[in-house]
Amino acid sequence: MKRWILALIMLPVLVASCCPKHRKKPAMRYDRPLPPGEYALRKITDPSEIPDFSMACNDLTNLRKAVAHSLSYLHKPSSKTFYPSGQITHSQALESVQAFADMLDSGLSGRQLNDEILISFDVYTSVGCDDRGTVLFTGYYTPIFEGSLERTAQFTYPLYEQPDDLVKGPDGEILGRRDPGGGIGTYPDRASIEDSGMLEGKELVYLGDPFEAYIAHVQGSAKVRLPDGNITTVGYAANNGHEYKSVAQELVRDGKIDADQISLATMIAYFKKYKDQVSKYVRRNPRFVFFRKEGGPPVGCLNEPVTPVRSIATDKSIFPRASLSFISTTLPRAVGGSAIKQAYTGFALDQDAGGAIRAPGRCDVYMGEGEMAGKLAGQTYQEGRLYYLFLKSDEIVLE
Repeated sequence: MKRWILALIMLPVLVASCCPKHRKKPAMRYDRPLPPGEYALRKITDPSEIPDFSMACNDLTNLRKAVAHSLSYLHKPSSKTFYPSGQITHSQALESVQAFADMLDSGLSGRQLNDEILISFDVYTSVGCDDRGTVLFTGYYTPIFEGSLERTAQFTYPLYEQPDDLVKGPDGEILGRRDPGGGIGTYPDRASIEDSGMLEGKELVYLGDPFEAYIAHVQGSAKVRLPDGNITTVGYAANNGHEYKSVAQELVRDGKIDADQISLATMIAYFKKYKDQVSKYVRRNPRFVFFRKEGGPPVGCLNEPVTPVRSIATDKSIFPRASLSFISTTLPRAVGGSAIKQAYTGFALDQDAGGAIRAPGRCDVYMGEGEMAGKLAGQTYQEGRLYYLFLKSDEIVLE
């Protein structure tokens, strides 16, 4: 399952406006593709460049749970089809995560854990967007909306399940729409889908606000509180195969919201005031997302649960799935109802993907569920470094 995350709303605008106008430094191309024949990870051979794990070794909250989800995935035979990843083998990824789990299970923490990591693991760095390790970290979350399983006077905006005529490839890639003759053509864009009524009968759940429905499309999942108080979860199933176009960028281009003021919160406020403009702007994005009902917690592209702050989303075409990683950046945390940004280092597991998370210079951090998680995700936008840890081996050298 791929998540179309908060970064999809924000990234094109933020990249253009992250620096004040008086600065001459050009905007960094965080989505710069990995050059052909090169690897996303580079082994660190200079000990002075290895990050400091000591603070992270003192805060292991929810880490073992996230590790268990990666082990669950890596023990599935299907996970082997995505390896080798670069020069990382499936056995290297599995054995490394298992070794880290054993360390945690043994009760190691603090300085003891830090020392054992340095003894047992090699450290690899993402080459980043500039071949010097620069990575842009953003955030995503699972929203909770009010809704209904039936159309009512209050809830009229549906989320749809995957249609029968949508054709996927073996790895989930969208191939198009199967026609009556058996051929495959381009699937209709958002406007055509909405105007045609072609998805009638495929409604999963109804929401009460058109922009909330669009946020669900961007996030790729949502929890919906039903009138009886029960909560149902919908997750990403597929999309119509069209490229994403940023609504935030369109609002700035039309002068509706200033570039230095654009955020998910200002967009929600704008569309609550001007509901008649929601359709006009979201239709500029031709991508349309289909959902499926899910039980339990939100899951990532590995079909395993994601854990706040411990799960990250990266470009799965170049980074090793489910592997143990380490992030060093600035993240917001909740303090008395507010989001306060602080320097952060911590272990995470690479368990998700997203449409805007492409290339070695991008990483998205899962911030959790609900309103506060949304605030944290909306304020996560910071450069940093992304590392991976693998058991020491003479067999793997990334140059």
